[in-house]
Amino acid sequence: MPALTALAPAKINLFLHVGAVDADGYHPLSSLVAFADVGDRVSVEQADCLSLTVNGPFGAGLGATDDNLILRALRRLGDACDIGAPKLKVTLNKRLPIAAGLGGGSSDAGAALKLARDVLALDLDDHALEAVAGVVGADGPMCLRMRTAWAEGRGDVLTDEPRLAPLPAVLFNPGVPSPTGAVYRAYDAGPVRAADRPSPPHEWSIGAVIDWLSAQRNDLEAPALALTPAIGAALSAVAATDQVALTRMSGSGATVFGLYPSDDAAQSAARALSAAHPEGWVKATQLSVQQR
Repeated sequence: MPALTALAPAKINLFLHVGAVDADGYHPLSSLVAFADVGDRVSVEQADCLSLTVNGPFGAGLGATDDNLILRALRRLGDACDIGAPKLKVTLNKRLPIAAGLGGGSSDAGAALKLARDVLALDLDDHALEAVAGVVGADGPMCLRMRTAWAEGRGDVLTDEPRLAPLPAVLFNPGVPSPTGAVYRAYDAGPVRAADRPSPPHEWSIGAVIDWLSAQRNDLEAPALALTPAIGAALSAVAATDQVALTRMSGSGATVFGLYPSDDAAQSAARALSAAHPEGWVKATQLSVQQR
């Protein structure tokens, strides 16, 4: 069988409400998660042993270490199927920035698991794969699904949300990392809010959804800005683009996003941001594209 390839899409937290850390060290959260039509590319093919090669624009900053989330997920898959480490060659074309609040590693692992199932002709449904994906973290199952969902609990209680229409957006990363652990520790040291789930919007048009999102928040945004001032500059840069309707940080940063009334407006904003900030990473996209 030839190599199979899939998109590992960027994950965006349209809002992120975070509660106080529990006794096990986890934070309860509530979020509406959407996926972009941009991301990494993962290829999987049969081989004599399990291996991972990393290339692409951000590949040098990652490397094929033994604790890479792809390898961790595939080893767990082998354990679940009682086949040992799967004999697969995996190639990751790393197109998303690292430590960017985009769920890149978890999305890579999810894509690799689905491809491995197909290459090896394993008799596993998506529910079984979600259980395997949990080895990479609380967002493993959502990133394996790759479709719009409400995420609650530790991020692993998922409810699909098919009503969200594609949202024209721009993603902007200022070229600096924002380590998740440090952001959560800074959040714990300050005022902690509740992981409340808001009532859904009264309608699901682009305008109504953006108005509804404007009343929500990302509770990790303030601590991330305190640790990484470049995120604040990125938010200001996106907020200054023409026709932007909402600007927010995704996840624990450092990527921020802007929402726009049309794809043309998002494309125009992306061109302006790219010209003004050549050191950054800028992509126009649609959020909530349903991955299959």
